[in-house]
Amino acid sequence: MFHVKLHGSDAMARGADEKLVSRRIKLPKRIVEKPLRQVTRRLLMALFVMALTVLIVWIDRAGYHDNANNKVDFLDCVYYATVTLSTTGYGDIVPYSDSARLVNVLLITPLRVLFLIILVGTTLEVLTERTREEWRLSRWRKNLRDHTVVVGFGTKGRSALQTLLATGLSKEQVVIVDPSAKVIDIANAEGFTGVVGDATRSDVLLRAEIQKARQIVIATQRDDTAVLVTLTARQLNRGAKIVAAVREEENAPLLKQSGADAVITSASAAGRLLGLSVLSPSAGTVMEDLIQQGSGLDLIERPVNRAEVGKSVRDTDDLVVSVLRGHRLLPYDDPHASPLQLTDRVITIVRAAPSATPPVVLGSAD
Repeated sequence: MFHVKLHGSDAMARGADEKLVSRRIKLPKRIVEKPLRQVTRRLLMALFVMALTVLIVWIDRAGYHDNANNKVDFLDCVYYATVTLSTTGYGDIVPYSDSARLVNVLLITPLRVLFLIILVGTTLEVLTERTREEWRLSRWRKNLRDHTVVVGFGTKGRSALQTLLATGLSKEQVVIVDPSAKVIDIANAEGFTGVVGDATRSDVLLRAEIQKARQIVIATQRDDTAVLVTLTARQLNRGAKIVAAVREEENAPLLKQSGADAVITSASAAGRLLGLSVLSPSAGTVMEDLIQQGSGLDLIERPVNRAEVGKSVRDTDDLVVSVLRGHRLLPYDDPHASPLQLTDRVITIVRAAPSATPPVVLGSAD
């Protein structure tokens, strides 16, 4: 039995207030106008319409009749404008002259309609926005296939995602899962779809359509959380490629037993890079360059082309470091690595070409 070594606190177990927004899908926002600004703007418009109505009635007050005292003063004009715009219409103040009635038909009635539109505009906007959001969500679920799910949008998750985006992965094909609504809001602002919730729960991962995902990146802060997420993800999707990060190297075997295809030990990897940089700063710079996709040198995986079949790994145009044959990873100096076969895949070091899109990128930061 393996023992999971815990380290620090996890972003996957944040405050109780986050539970209120748990398991919510949040698509990138297209309209970012603040609600307070919308309310203020509508209130000013309503006040302007009312003031304009009062002014119109005041100018033509001689054409109005007050059943109480037969005199229409400024307060009566305000009162008439209020009950008229709100469609209450008590009938105690009425227009009786032809000019006053014509003004009511041509001006007051359109202003009344405009006032009502402003009053119900907020409600209509909320309903319209909700309908639009439901339609976008339905279309998103329908079109989402072979996407990438990133669990945890911290330093490791961001770095891994930056590497994938550098290879040509579109933001529309990425779903981020994190328990923090603030983190998901940041992801939305960057153009990603996010799911607020605890990724150890199957219903949260199902909202991310993980059953249709092609690859899953697990970048949680705690190793025990990574194990639970891996177990749940593998149960929901047997064919997806799962790559997980752990802090402690002794927990890596448990991640692999849980279903992860590859496990990166973040603490050990950073420590080795630090040690290499101490021994040889130039070698450390080269390694740092290799794990930064899109600049300098890139480490990629690609299929063997027909022109390379039958050749030695040393005779290829690229610098081959390993050959993937079936489930065996052969180093370049292994006698069985040559000659190359058509079904082989090679891991090579190439010069980064921003306009080109390599098949599979192996380097990822953090």
